[in-house]
Amino acid sequence: MVDAHQTFVIVGGGLAGAKAAETLRAEGFTGRVILIGDERDHPYERPPLSKGFLTGSQERDSVFVHEPAWYAQSDIELHLGLPAVHLDRAAKAVTLGDGTRVHYDRLLLATGAEPRRLDIPGTDLAGVHHLRRLAHAERLKGVLSTLGRDNGQLVIAGAGWIGLEVAAAARGYGAEVTIVEPEPTPLHPVLGPELGALFADLHGEHGVRFHFGARLTEITGQDGMVLAALTDDGEEHPAHSVLAAIGAAPRTALAEAAGLEVVDRAAGGGIAVDASLRTSDPDVFAAGDVASAPLAFLEGTPVRAALPPSARLRVEHWANALNGGPAAARAMLGQDVAYDRVPYFFSDQYDVGLEYSGYAPPGSYDQVLVRGDVGKRQFIAFWLNDGRLLAGMNVNVWDVTESIQRLIRGGQRLDPAALADPAVPLTSLLP
Repeated sequence: MVDAHQTFVIVGGGLAGAKAAETLRAEGFTGRVILIGDERDHPYERPPLSKGFLTGSQERDSVFVHEPAWYAQSDIELHLGLPAVHLDRAAKAVTLGDGTRVHYDRLLLATGAEPRRLDIPGTDLAGVHHLRRLAHAERLKGVLSTLGRDNGQLVIAGAGWIGLEVAAAARGYGAEVTIVEPEPTPLHPVLGPELGALFADLHGEHGVRFHFGARLTEITGQDGMVLAALTDDGEEHPAHSVLAAIGAAPRTALAEAAGLEVVDRAAGGGIAVDASLRTSDPDVFAAGDVASAPLAFLEGTPVRAALPPSARLRVEHWANALNGGPAAARAMLGQDVAYDRVPYFFSDQYDVGLEYSGYAPPGSYDQVLVRGDVGKRQFIAFWLNDGRLLAGMNVNVWDVTESIQRLIRGGQRLDPAALADPAVPLTSLLP
């Protein structure tokens, strides 16, 4: 398949990078595989950082993609705790933080994303936190435990998935929680007002306070400790700790400096790739949170025709790393790859578990249908455009993801009454 003297380098020690390395070996690649990660920990999965590990239901060792010994057994060379600081495409070499220069024949950039920072006074105080890395989660876990024991106050900036999951974990420890969110409901850009209100009610029932329509303007403190969080409407919220959960930015600096094509931040950012996850350099690929790919899963459907020809999507969720890393590895090996997975993610909050499939950005849908009982939080929500399914979210309803994704791919007009009727099996609506 490939020359045994070739070297494939993976920059990024997360799930996408680890699964790419695994796939290279599984597909029979006998050359050198070098995995570079700027964290000292071996590659791990991120969902537990705001879910099981943070709540205490998962042990630390459970988050790792492979046992540490697996890398040596699979002849994967690791450079951990060292960032890649320079990419020389002409020389086909990556320089690490300690000056080590690593040559490649093909390169995968799986550099992920980093949490967006609050640009306000007070963010240098010891009680201000972000959640992206295992070290962040370990620190935050201790903070939540202390807040719960002392009846402490946590203010969260942002009512997205991370903010809500941390809020649920914090309430489990007994901490007092206030969420500040500029939109009128949680998850407003993803779910819209119809379903966003569900999560406001869910968290409200568990004692979380929301402050909608506002942004943090300052974090005040004394002797390095947080005392309060101020908002732009003049409110002051007592706080012992603050979590910034305002989204993540793709880590594209290495690619940009090397002259690779990147997507404008206003369009989601990321490294531009084609359907095979190849960048503007034929020997460089990108996968996971940092990759911005064409909407291949919508090709040929009427929904795709309604979107701009240049439309791309950058997906920051676990499934994209899990599946994108292997797809990029196969493309690096010269296989014919078209990465066309329907976007998918899941969340757990209190006694609510959910899965979301598809892509329904604001303004793209004209109808939201619900099958089931929203009050009992056991239902499926559907986002449609002209009767065609864009996305579906199943809440405490299981084993329907495959059918939802097939209906999205099918692109046909659906009978709204049948779609909303729990007595009609979703499989009967498939083309």
